Amino acid sequence: MNDQQIINLLKGLVIDGVDQAQSGHPGGAMSSMDFAYTLFAKHLRFDPDNPNWLGRDRFILSAGHESMLLYSLLYANGWLNLEDLKGFRQLGSRTPGHPENGVTPGVECTTGPLGQGAAMSVGFAIGSSHLAAVLDQKLFQSRTWVLMGDGCMQEGVTLGAASIAGHLKLGHLIWYYDKNCQQISGSIDRVTSDDEKKIFEGFGWQVLQIDGHNHDEINRAISAAKQETSKPTLIVGRSLMAHGAANVEGSHKTHGAPLSPEERKETKLKFAIPSDESFYFPNEAKTYYQQNFAQLRNEVQEWQSYLAEKRKNDVDFNDMYNAFFTSNDYENLPLVDWQKDKPMATRNSFGEIISCWAKKLPTLIGGSADLEPSNMTEGFAKLVQDYGSENPKGRNLAFGVREFPMSAICNGLALYGGFVPFDATFLSFADYSRAALRLGSIQHARVIHEFTHDSFYVGEDGPTHQPIEHIMSLRAIPNMYVMRPADSLETEVLMRKAVFPRPSKLYLLNAPKTSLFACIFSKNIPGRKRGLAYTRKDKPDSNNFCNWK
Repeated sequence: MNDQQIINLLKGLVIDGVDQAQSGHPGGAMSSMDFAYTLFAKHLRFDPDNPNWLGRDRFILSAGHESMLLYSLLYANGWLNLEDLKGFRQLGSRTPGHPENGVTPGVECTTGPLGQGAAMSVGFAIGSSHLAAVLDQKLFQSRTWVLMGDGCMQEGVTLGAASIAGHLKLGHLIWYYDKNCQQISGSIDRVTSDDEKKIFEGFGWQVLQIDGHNHDEINRAISAAKQETSKPTLIVGRSLMAHGAANVEGSHKTHGAPLSPEERKETKLKFAIPSDESFYFPNEAKTYYQQNFAQLRNEVQEWQSYLAEKRKNDVDFNDMYNAFFTSNDYENLPLVDWQKDKPMATRNSFGEIISCWAKKLPTLIGGSADLEPSNMTEGFAKLVQDYGSENPKGRNLAFGVREFPMSAICNGLALYGGFVPFDATFLSFADYSRAALRLGSIQHARVIHEFTHDSFYVGEDGPTHQPIEHIMSLRAIPNMYVMRPADSLETEVLMRKAVFPRPSKLYLLNAPKTSLFACIFSKNIPGRKRGLAYTRKDKPDSNNFCNWK
C-alpha cells in the first residue's frame, strides 16, 4: 500500500456513497482528497479513541457539500462504519448531506451555507489562543484547520472573518482553499478574477500557493503553516474538479450529481478498485492509514498526564479549569444592586449585569459591532480589556462593523467549548447576522445575542433603523429563545437563564431545551409591563414569565 492507493480508495468511497444516495457532490471531494488525506494521515492532532479529546486540532469542512470526503476519512479513523457510509443522505443516518455537529463523531460544526465554516473557525482559533493564555500554553496549542472551496471564497462573510483573523494575528489558524475553479453553473472565471495572494497578504496572512495534487508540495505547505505562529495561513491549492475521473475530470457537472454508471465503472478501474464491489476499503488500507495512531495515542497520554498533574498541584489552575470545563456555578453569580425608584433602560441593565459578572464569570467573552456606547458594553470592555495578539487574555472582542462574521465567530467560540459568548448590535441589523443566528440555532450553540434600539424612540433615525418585523422573524427561528425584558430585574433573571440554559433552582424558570438566546433591550418605556419573555410559541407560556415581587 502507498499514499496514492489510499487516496484512490477514499475517492472510491466518495463515488459509491453519492451513487448509492443518488444525490451528493463527488467532484469537489475528489479534488480536495489529496490535501485532506495528507492532513488527516500525517499532520492532524487527534485522539484515535476519542473524537472529543479537548487537546485535539479542529478540522472544519467549510465546503460542507463535500461531506463524503469527511465521512470517508472518519471511516478510516474508525469513527464511522460502512453502514454509516451506505446511509449517506438518508433519514436518521450519521452521515447527513452536509456535516451536522452533534450527529457525526468528528464533525466540529454544522456547515453547508458556504463561508460560515471559515468564519466559525476564527472563533475556534480565538478560543484556543485565549485558553492558552489564561490556562496553559502546552495544553491549548491546538490548531484549527479549514477546507474551503470556490464558493466559500466568494461569500462576503469569509473576507470579513479573514480581516479579523489577520488583524488578531491568529497564528494557529490555517485555511486550505481547494481552487478547482468549477462550481454549479460553470467555471469561476465567469464571476471572479480575484487575486487571493494580494487580498490575504493585505489582511496580514501568510499565503502559500501550491499544486493541490502534489503530495510533496502539500506536505511542505502544511509544515510551513505549522511553523508560522504570528499570522494565519492561507494555502491555495490549484486542483482539478473530480480529479482522477476517467472522462469527466475538470467538469463542473460533477459538482452536484453522481457519476454515471459507466463513468463510475471506468474511474474505479483507473483507480485499481474492483468495479463490481461497492465501498471497497480492505483492512490493509485501514492499517496503512492508521500507521501513526500509536504515536498519536502516546501524545494524548502525555497530554492527559500533564493535565492531571497540573490540576493536582496548581490550585489556581484547577479552579480556572473547572470554571471553563467542569463547573456550572452560575447560580452563585452576584445579585445586581438595582435602584428600584430609578427607571433604567434595559440595555443599560445589560451593561450593568455583564460588568457585575465580569470577574465572577471568566468564561464570558464577546463584544459589539462598533456600538459599544449604544449597546452598553463599554463597562465590560474596560474591565476585561480587548482581546488581541498582544493581550490574548482579554475578553472584549472588538468586531468592528461586521455583524455577520461577528455572530458566526461567536458560534465558533461556543462550539469550541467552555465559553459563554455574546455579541451586540441594533435590532434592525439582526438581518445582517441572520444566517449565523439560524446556523447557531441549528447547532444549539449557546450564544447570547444582544439587540438594542427596538423602541419608537429610534424613529428619528428613519425607516432604515426602525425594526418593525424583526422580533417576529427572530421568533420564527427554531431553537432560538427570544427574550424581551421590561425592566432591570427582568433583565437580570433572563440573563441568568441565558448564561445557564437549564432550569435554575434559584429562579425556578422552566426553560425549553434550547441554547441560543436573542436578548432585545430597549430604552425604558413608561407603561411597559413585565412578563414579556416569550419562547417562539404563538402565545406566551405563563411558565416563562418572570415572577419578581
